[in-house]
Amino acid sequence: MSKAAQSSAATSPVADLPFEEALAKLEAIVEAMEAQDMPLESLLTRYAEGTQLAAVCQRKLAEAEVKVLQLEKKTSGEFNLTPVAVGTAD
Repeated sequence: MSKAAQSSAATSPVADLPFEEALAKLEAIVEAMEAQDMPLESLLTRYAEGTQLAAVCQRKLAEAEVKVLQLEKKTSGEFNLTPVAVGTAD
């Protein structure tokens, strides 16, 4: 994502939404765009809003990943900054 897009997403009203709410709104936009025969202008507006919501979700997930990494301590008390394994069983 470009710095301009990140800056725009950070200053928009959707930037303060909780992850779950942003994701629900994004899913609703996708469903509406797929199910309805909308005018081009409405599609473009929805697309722009969806792009902002997707950026918010990505940012919040990245922040959560950093918090999870910080919580993983070695037995010596030092933090072990390894990538979070997604989809693997322990």
